[in-house]
Amino acid sequence: MDVHVDEIPLGDPRLKQFVELPWKLYRGDPCWTPPLRGDLLGSQLLGLKGLLTSAHPYHRTAEVTHFLARHGNSPVGRVSAAINHRFNDHHGARVGFFGFFEVAEDYDVAKTLLDHAHHWVKNRGMTVLRGPGEYSNSTYERQGILIDGFDTCPTVELTHNPSYYKDFMDRYGFSKAMDYHAFYGNDITTVRPALSLLAERTRRRHRVVTRMVNLKDFHSDVRIIVKLFNEAWSQNWGFLPLTDEEADAIADTLEPVIDPGLMQFAYVDDEPAAILGAFPDPNRALRPRWKWYGDSDIVRVLRLMIMRRRISFIRLMFFGIPPRFRRMGLDGLLFSEVMSYAVRNGYTECEASMLLDDNYQIIGSSEFMGGYRYKTWRIYEMPL
Repeated sequence: MDVHVDEIPLGDPRLKQFVELPWKLYRGDPCWTPPLRGDLLGSQLLGLKGLLTSAHPYHRTAEVTHFLARHGNSPVGRVSAAINHRFNDHHGARVGFFGFFEVAEDYDVAKTLLDHAHHWVKNRGMTVLRGPGEYSNSTYERQGILIDGFDTCPTVELTHNPSYYKDFMDRYGFSKAMDYHAFYGNDITTVRPALSLLAERTRRRHRVVTRMVNLKDFHSDVRIIVKLFNEAWSQNWGFLPLTDEEADAIADTLEPVIDPGLMQFAYVDDEPAAILGAFPDPNRALRPRWKWYGDSDIVRVLRLMIMRRRISFIRLMFFGIPPRFRRMGLDGLLFSEVMSYAVRNGYTECEASMLLDDNYQIIGSSEFMGGYRYKTWRIYEMPL
């Protein structure tokens, strides 16, 4: 087809078309669950800065642009290109990223979009093209192409896409950079006695105190989470230290669905030593209904407010223990605390994700707890 590609800079009103395109491509898909439009474009009403706005802290240390492919007046694909200077400085690298990748089932359109991202980052001195993500592939961004598990719906902050995306990546010449996995457990109605025993031994031996997150002073707790996250994840692939401002932006998105008992800290000698964060999956309520009254942000958020205390599926989203506190049993203790709370409060299903392909310890723990791998996402890269 005859395709024209528009470059859309940050702040351009055409970004609304960029955001709306997937709603056309995924029309009627029962699994696709997009972020709120306000998460991308901002919303004063919902208190969201919007990742695709200059107000978002991401843009203080990054260069970005956006490409929208059209056939006539009809958008048929999109991609972003980005250079995350903070990521490259941290890793001593020259990586350019592509993201927000969505395209109709036409390889020529996909190739044209990827070519634009390729040339944009290469012309700025980058030596590797990696993606997809949102803008980039730092640890805490929505990222990856789903390559396995198309028959199940994604949980909060995770992606869903057609199976042909993988074929397009392979055909373009990308290779695997990293895989992420999700492990699913459909029976958390009991906590294993051995785990409860281990938890109690850990508590006594190391004088460990646990507590739930405090929603009345949530942003202070977010600072503790940032500190633990940055220490615990520093050696993981794709890691980029989380700033307080970025953490606040994530917290603004997730705070409405937090159940305090599912997010717990462990303290050793009064020092924060570990964090486990799980959430009732808001995607159960936010998934588009494709009804006559629409799927505006307000409609979706109202549906979430009505349903949030009846969601029985939880996502274990992050688990962090700094190296000096490892091998003390804090992982088993926090898992026991959170799962015991989940059982008492009617949660029945759990997903642990996104687990790095080379994180054998956490994958082994997920299998030990009865989970099985049911979804995989892939990050791609190629030399320039």
